[in-house]
Amino acid sequence: MAIGERIHFLRMLRGMTQKVLGIAVGFPEKSADVRMAQYETGARTPKADMTAELAKVLDVCPQALDVPEIDSYIGLMHTLFALEDIYGLEVCECDDEVHLRVNGFRGSNALKLREMMISWNQMADRLRNGEITKEEYDRWRYRYPESDSSGQWVKTVSQGLSDMLVEALKEEEK
Repeated sequence: MAIGERIHFLRMLRGMTQKVLGIAVGFPEKSADVRMAQYETGARTPKADMTAELAKVLDVCPQALDVPEIDSYIGLMHTLFALEDIYGLEVCECDDEVHLRVNGFRGSNALKLREMMISWNQMADRLRNGEITKEEYDRWRYRYPESDSSGQWVKTVSQGLSDMLVEALKEEEK
């Protein structure tokens, strides 16, 4: 999730308008909402000092706003927190192990991620069972979603458009 999307998400979570947030971080009242809209849409990117001020007003750490980098444990944790916010990822513990799971009841994003993770688990099971090699598994992962044999994630925008046109022609023939 880009920084603008994080700002938007956290602002909404706090029940703030763009104008209120903009004024709180020091923009003039006249342009506060415009500047926040620019950040949220990605038209502008806040500099480090503004990111720090936004984080302070939104009561989060600056890393919670940054585009997460998974090369550090803190960055990875904030990536997981963002996945919780957007896709319903949940942390749980069972049998003395910590697990991540997707709650498919937390909206369409969560449901779609759940379905995609089921595909991933199926391929991982095939690897564990010796049905495919590590190289085949890696090829699947690094070419995902094009390599997904379930076919539900393979369609491109042009394929979807093509399907829609075919359906329209079939309807027209009737």
